Amino acid sequence: MLGFREGLCALPAFLVVWSSSTFIVNYVIALYRGDIDLIFPYISDTGDKPPESCIFGFMSTITAFAGCATTYARYKFVERLNEKTGGVPRALNIAAFVCALVSCLGMCIVATFQETSQRVVHDIGALLFFLFGVIYIILQTIISHKAHPFGASKTVCCIRTCFACVSIVAVFPTIVCALLVKSTKLHWQREDEDYTLHLVSAVSEWLGAFSFVFFFYTYIREFKQFTLKVHVDLQEFT
Repeated sequence: MLGFREGLCALPAFLVVWSSSTFIVNYVIALYRGDIDLIFPYISDTGDKPPESCIFGFMSTITAFAGCATTYARYKFVERLNEKTGGVPRALNIAAFVCALVSCLGMCIVATFQETSQRVVHDIGALLFFLFGVIYIILQTIISHKAHPFGASKTVCCIRTCFACVSIVAVFPTIVCALLVKSTKLHWQREDEDYTLHLVSAVSEWLGAFSFVFFFYTYIREFKQFTLKVHVDLQEFT
């Protein structure tokens, strides 16, 4: 436990644990209540009906804010690192942070607008979350390689590359197959028309979501290297 007091490593650690709990806790509750099927529902299906929708919305919102805080700390770390070592274009660092904010916004939309009641808005939120989340992972992987040997080790850079590849592979079937599925329902049968498309999309969604989660896990060691302080200047008006 003492290791998590070093620098800001508690921030990505909390994000990993909380976001994983968000997915798993709601899945277990929804499955226990019989609101979803055992085999690969969409993640958002686990938070479609109350009380799961309330828990999912609450936990997902906290996840989104933790994601914003973590990616902001990462942005400031790279900015400071680049001042000393160079190698990472400032525009690349800013672009990655903007993508992270858009992705977190998408997560808030998904948490607020349930799939079966507001599908269009929900799908827009899911698209923002996954698409910009993948772009963020790709940009951060590029940043890690450009900053090496400062910041992340070569092993961590390779691990991030693997997660980036997994997320790229997962996001396209998630989006494409979901767009092709005509019906919006929580329970599926093998004989249903779009069952295969739904299954491919749902499996890819879970794979993509956990690739995001474990990508942030790779931040923990780096976040031990720095702290972030708020500087306040008071201005007196006369």
